[in-house]
Amino acid sequence: MKKKTTSERSTTDETDYARLEAMTDADIDFSDNPEVPTEMFARGIVRRGLKPIPPKKQLTLRVDSDVVAWYRKLGSGYQTKINALLRAYMEEHQRSKA
Repeated sequence: MKKKTTSERSTTDETDYARLEAMTDADIDFSDNPEVPTEMFARGIVRRGLKPIPPKKQLTLRVDSDVVAWYRKLGSGYQTKINALLRAYMEEHQRSKA
């Protein structure tokens, strides 16, 4: 059986569309969502002076199970930590060759 989508559930009697249509901006409580200054937003988009983030490549890699288990125990982001370790190793070898 097909699951109902959010938009289908919204058409039930639970939503008071007339009240929502009648609301003005002043009626909306933005206390948990502070206004973001234009300058802050612009700095978030522009990455001036920073290297572009290289895209990641997905691959299959055979690693000893105890090594994977140890990294997984470190919690969320363990793959990023493995990547950082491999990058440090690569960069050190590049420096020693030069």
